[in-house]
Amino acid sequence: MKMRACPLTKSLMLCEFTFPPDFTAPTCKDSSGNWFEGTEFKWQLVVNNRSSFSTNSNNKTKFQQFKMRSFELNFHKRHKEKALNKYLPFILQKVEEITEQERPLKIYMNDWENWLSVDLHHPSTFDTLAIDSELKQTVMDDLARFVKRKDYYKRIGKAWKRGYLLYGPPGTGKSSLVAAMANYLKFDVYDLDLSSLNSNEILKTFLIGMSNCSILLIEDIDCMIKLHKRDSKDYGNGRDKITLSGLLNFADDLWSSGGDERIIVLTTNYKERLDPALTRPGRMDMHIHMGYCGPCGFRVLARNCHSIDDHELFPEIEGLLKEVKVTPAEVAEMLMKSEDRDEVLKGLVEFLKDKKKGAKESQKEGEGKKGAKESQKEGEEEKGAKESQKEVKAKVKVAPAEVADLLVLEENGSRVMT
Repeated sequence: MKMRACPLTKSLMLCEFTFPPDFTAPTCKDSSGNWFEGTEFKWQLVVNNRSSFSTNSNNKTKFQQFKMRSFELNFHKRHKEKALNKYLPFILQKVEEITEQERPLKIYMNDWENWLSVDLHHPSTFDTLAIDSELKQTVMDDLARFVKRKDYYKRIGKAWKRGYLLYGPPGTGKSSLVAAMANYLKFDVYDLDLSSLNSNEILKTFLIGMSNCSILLIEDIDCMIKLHKRDSKDYGNGRDKITLSGLLNFADDLWSSGGDERIIVLTTNYKERLDPALTRPGRMDMHIHMGYCGPCGFRVLARNCHSIDDHELFPEIEGLLKEVKVTPAEVAEMLMKSEDRDEVLKGLVEFLKDKKKGAKESQKEGEGKKGAKESQKEGEEEKGAKESQKEVKAKVKVAPAEVADLLVLEENGSRVMT
């Protein structure tokens, strides 16, 4: 801009200068002043009436009128250098920030060859997430620290990426946590279905096609693909389309060379099934256990569904939640059955009591089956011992006198031979 502006130029027109639809100059209304580094700049909205003529295929002329809107910036000529080289770049940066904040998030899904995207309108946020408050704050702090440490990662020679492993029973909010992370960071989500990929090379293509400031999500990693442990017999036999080494190498090497500010999230219901090479620090930096619903999660759900922070049934419900295993999804389903808060809370109490009763009955039944199995096992062992004794007696006929002769007494000691 500086090279194109003549020192004698008194006015400039900036073209292809796209503002958001509702953009207004900072702290400026109509033609009031806006101060920047001690210099006053004045913005004014200018509306001009324009007209145009067009001719269709039948040689009929159509006359159209429209309004052209633009912003006019006025300043003293001695501040032209500051306006062109500092102030306008500052305004452009603000425009980009506003545009980015208002940009709808995208969720990308892979087909056979390309990423396909739709707008992500998931309502989950950390405020509405039904997990322990301390765990929630820990995750938020970790994410905030990650996005601020670009220079730190560069200084220590590591790729600017972060890995999270979410594990726990179904219905505990793993997918909702990923959506909350995306909304918190304003990151797009790439939901990668490994089962639809035919080779490591295709996996490489999809990972290269990701943008910065994004989350790579691989759900149910233990079910999505048979990731053999490297010391197993089946590892490297070529029968699997995607290998563990391929996934690990691409996640490490490609992101180290071509990607910044990326997050990878793996989810699983069974953490113990995963190869330690996949879950070690540096790949999965933070392991987050998504457990059953507790008192803290229940209060969040009650606030979400019925805008209440306290109720006379809360103590009873929280006591029951400490005794039974119930997922946040189950609690939310009970709370959404009616808009009558008293009715749904009473229903939740009955639901939890039934759960508790069922758990006790299952425990007793399990103990009974266990006792029966142990008794059966003891009986089989005793029966087997008796049969073994009979077999020995049948095969080896030894007189009592002969057995007695096996006990040899010597002057220097005794020796028992059997």
